[in-house]
Amino acid sequence: MIIKKGFLFCLLAICFSFNIYGQILEPVKWESKVEKISDTSFNLILKANIDKGWYIYSQNRQDPDGFAPETFFEFRNQDNNYKLEGKTSEPNVAPVFDEIFGENVKKFKDQAIFKQKITLLKADLNQVEVFVEYQTCDNSKCIPGDFTFNISLDGSIIEKKAVEIDERSQQLSEALNLNITGWDKHEKQSVEEQSNISIFFLGFLGGLIALLTPCVFPMIPLTVSFFTKSAKDSKKGLVNSILYGFFIFLIYVLLSIPFHLLDSVDPGILNNISTNVTLNIIFFIIFIVFAFSFFGYFELTLPQSWSAAMDDRANKIGGVIGIFFMALTLAIVSFSCTGPILGTLLGSSLTADGGAMQLSMGMSGFGLALALPFSLFAMFPKWLNSLPKSGGWLNTVKVVLGFIELALALKFLSNADLVEQWGLLKREVFIGLWILIGIGLILYLFGKIKFPHDGPLQKLGKGRITTGILVIAFVIYLIPGLTNTKWANLKLLSGFPPPMFYSLYEKASECPLDLNCTKDLDEGIALSKAENKPILLDFTGWACVNCRQMEEQVWSKSEVYDMLKDNYVIISLYVDDRRELSKEKQFDYLRSNGTVKTIETKGDKWTALQTTNFEDNSQPYYVLLNADMELLNATNAYEPNAEAYFDWLKTGLDNFNK
Repeated sequence: MIIKKGFLFCLLAICFSFNIYGQILEPVKWESKVEKISDTSFNLILKANIDKGWYIYSQNRQDPDGFAPETFFEFRNQDNNYKLEGKTSEPNVAPVFDEIFGENVKKFKDQAIFKQKITLLKADLNQVEVFVEYQTCDNSKCIPGDFTFNISLDGSIIEKKAVEIDERSQQLSEALNLNITGWDKHEKQSVEEQSNISIFFLGFLGGLIALLTPCVFPMIPLTVSFFTKSAKDSKKGLVNSILYGFFIFLIYVLLSIPFHLLDSVDPGILNNISTNVTLNIIFFIIFIVFAFSFFGYFELTLPQSWSAAMDDRANKIGGVIGIFFMALTLAIVSFSCTGPILGTLLGSSLTADGGAMQLSMGMSGFGLALALPFSLFAMFPKWLNSLPKSGGWLNTVKVVLGFIELALALKFLSNADLVEQWGLLKREVFIGLWILIGIGLILYLFGKIKFPHDGPLQKLGKGRITTGILVIAFVIYLIPGLTNTKWANLKLLSGFPPPMFYSLYEKASECPLDLNCTKDLDEGIALSKAENKPILLDFTGWACVNCRQMEEQVWSKSEVYDMLKDNYVIISLYVDDRRELSKEKQFDYLRSNGTVKTIETKGDKWTALQTTNFEDNSQPYYVLLNADMELLNATNAYEPNAEAYFDWLKTGLDNFNK
């Protein structure tokens, strides 16, 4: 679960969430019913009940040349029994952009109803068998699934027959069992779920940045002095200041409520609008406007009549309600500085997995950071003497934020570019533009360029010099991203620039990070024996977000990369690989629940192999083995800590060498 990136990069921090692994997951429950149209015509209604947070894909790809999975229905026992009338219908939803596949897809949440009309060719037919194959995904992983419907047309009870498979299928099924040993020495590992509270702290960071803007900072001593001096006693002034801070916090939380209403109407609406090309272009333009506003070319303000009306109400009403209107007045007056930061939070939350809830958490953190100084300085008035005086440094903060807004604007243009495949912002172009923006910021901080509200720069302050050095370091960090080397990964920014495959360079290998790997189990075992190296069995998927994060953020670490490259044979088995097996390798697989799965594709085979040997169907899933199929360490699921992952690999290698 992952977690996906949002406000982290808006404020140079990170936000993600994880999911629990280590179990057989069945997020989709199927049921069926029959609508009788006439004695010979029926509607078969096939309903998927989908667990919250999961979805399944449409029957039809939006891009004929794409790779996104499709839901597939096979209507069996048709011959001379019945015929299909038209195509199987499905819910009508708008396409959204899938970052894993880099294409538009249609996907269904909560419930999906498919309908197929049939006409009987054989009057006494009373049973229809339908097979469905699909992938179900959440925001961090995808799991292949299938189900067989035995549908009674006349309401009669269908007797379950004992399921048998032929001898050849039985032999091929038994061959999936790797007879792994060493379970008594090693236990399964799982990753605990991390709370989305991280987005709260990112919002809090945004609020702290807003405090340093010229619209907010000067208000702190003025407002605190007003409450402490206008009250009849210090205790009353303290209570009023705390109320004032609370109302600031409340106002920003309330701003997120409308997005919860949208989310309740359609849980996928925020994701749908966030991946819309038009919306991303609009956000790109808005962020450009925000940037030039921060540069001082114009001011973004709400109508003056709004703040005047709120101020008037605060003076007339007084008391608790009056304090509320004072807080609302501050929110309106400071909009020219807080608006772009709030817009950043809104835009990044719309493109994050948590949607409205993440927006509320971020707004809560933002409001709390903005409110705390007013209450704390009222409690400890002497602290006011330690505040730096207002001055040109406040405008410098605004201009720096302008450069950040300019960099963030490119993310939204990149989203639109990926959807339409314009090829405007390939990964190296995107990073190159960030480098240019960074150079511009460096020139500004060291006084080489100025903006409208900048006064004469007498000398460089410590703040400018320190920030300038940090920006120089960041630009230097970006430079390898222009190359076609392993250092081009830029793991700290993983998921924010365009993906590694959206590149100006041609990639030499189909394996992650151009590591040497094989996608065939037997070939990998033979290679392990020949090179006398242990095996990293990597159950992965093309649609697995956490798999990509592991590869880009953990495998790319120099010590992990070198360990994998020099000491392991990597066998990557893609459970959603749709390439068909040759006919002689296809077979029927009898599952533990008594149903039969026809193994037709490579992905089918690897899924069955994973569940047979490890009783787990989630990805990523890692196993360390020797060529004799002996466990070398505990199985691993998702380990975002590169040091811990390296230790896990090293322990496996040490056990192999023993």
